[in-house]
Amino acid sequence: MTTWEGRSLLCMKTSMAKIPEDIPHDFTKIRIENCHLTELPRGSFSNVSALEFLWLNFNEITLMNVKSLDGLANLTELRLQGNKLTSVTWTAFRDTPNLKILDLKHNRLDVLPEHALRHLLKLTYLDLSFNRLSVISKDVFINWPLYQTAEKAWGKEGLVSNVVLALHDNPWSCDCRLKGFVEFIRAVSPPIILMNSYLMCSGPASKANTYFHDIQLKTCMKPVASALETNITLPVGANATLTCIVKARPGPTIQWMYTLKIKRGSTATETHIDEETVTSQLVIPSLHPADGGLYTCTANNFIGNSSVGITVNINISSSSAAPPPPVPMLSSNENVDIDIRIAKQTVYGITLEWYAATGDPAGTWFTIHFGKYDSHKKETIYIGPGINSYAVSDLLPATKYEVCVTLKNHPPREGQCIVFVTGSDISELEQRAKLIHIVVIVCAMVLAVPAGMYACTTEARFSCVDRCIKVWKRRRLQGEDLQGTERQGTFDSLQAASDEGLCRDSEQRPKKWRMSEDKGKGASAPQLH
Repeated sequence: MTTWEGRSLLCMKTSMAKIPEDIPHDFTKIRIENCHLTELPRGSFSNVSALEFLWLNFNEITLMNVKSLDGLANLTELRLQGNKLTSVTWTAFRDTPNLKILDLKHNRLDVLPEHALRHLLKLTYLDLSFNRLSVISKDVFINWPLYQTAEKAWGKEGLVSNVVLALHDNPWSCDCRLKGFVEFIRAVSPPIILMNSYLMCSGPASKANTYFHDIQLKTCMKPVASALETNITLPVGANATLTCIVKARPGPTIQWMYTLKIKRGSTATETHIDEETVTSQLVIPSLHPADGGLYTCTANNFIGNSSVGITVNINISSSSAAPPPPVPMLSSNENVDIDIRIAKQTVYGITLEWYAATGDPAGTWFTIHFGKYDSHKKETIYIGPGINSYAVSDLLPATKYEVCVTLKNHPPREGQCIVFVTGSDISELEQRAKLIHIVVIVCAMVLAVPAGMYACTTEARFSCVDRCIKVWKRRRLQGEDLQGTERQGTFDSLQAASDEGLCRDSEQRPKKWRMSEDKGKGASAPQLH
């Protein structure tokens, strides 16, 4: 229903999806409710300079332009109840110097910036109830010019009106970050009046459903990380448990690093000793010589961070007395297939995915072997149960790499490796992000095929050289078109000199290949079997 009554516009339960553009300039009241408005664009009501009351309740508004209230110098009441706002462009209120009522209840606001209220100089009613606010600073109100003026003028009859605040029914997180706000709520007095002064904590668990007036909060504290043991020695095959103790307010985020890389796959568990102390334990099952080194426990919160290092030494001489590893070694007649493919490529690397038909998926660990193709020493990364992908990044240009996925502590077997090369046509260092692309080796040839990517595995069962040559020749004949249409895609081929070297190297070992079209993405990804 849309009606024009005198100097008012009333729209209720219509299919309206945007603000009308032909509203007369002398209208003083607009009410558009239960419609399908999704945003307030720039200058939404700039032609309605006489507007005093704007009600936009129960729409689907998610965005508010910084100049959406432009031209509304006479606006005194703005109601946006029941929309989907996750944030408000508070600087937009510079254009509404006479605003007295602002209703934002039943939205999705989760942040209230420190200077959010600086432009609301004449407000007498602010409703932020039933939102998603969990932590705000008392400075939001201390810096509010109206609050400062009201305090000074209180007692002088007629100078200042009471200001009503509605802040209830938000999921307040009552940790140290809320200390100042809780103290403000306890001390608030006229001319500031709380619509509901019984604000309640939603978390942490120890303070859930507790009123602000019944809690005592401590000052926030930077994390302090420590360890009972910083140097341990264990035999090969043993299980290692590294323990990190962290004191912090609020609770920290804890991460384990191994030789400056995120430790993947190993099981890390956290136990809360009290409100400010947490222990993190990293479990490394079935120690391998490659597991030795420095493990770093790093704790962070919004104040700062702290780290402690634990050195793990592997005693190889006592390996004969070590207990058997939890991951059983394969016997010669067992055959566990690992199906590996390149699931995604970026300008910096690739993402591997694999599937292994094992009897115990919940307890199966894997090892990633990664490094330059001609290097005998490959980096090993252990991947825990339940994980079947790994991103290889920070690659060098014009370099040939090999990456394999095996059961933990097993050498690579047939069908478990992918060989690929990074592009070499780089003219300037700053263009690296645009010019480093992945080229997957197809038998003896290097092809750049954005519409169909090929991959080969080592130790093949049959030769595909004839097929590769046919495909390569067909691509060469279409070379001019490819440069014009495909080169801006995702893959670039190597220079001719690189092609020859790679072909000679690849011909030393026959390959197998299979190409599958990824119909969902419109491009192909290699499937290896």
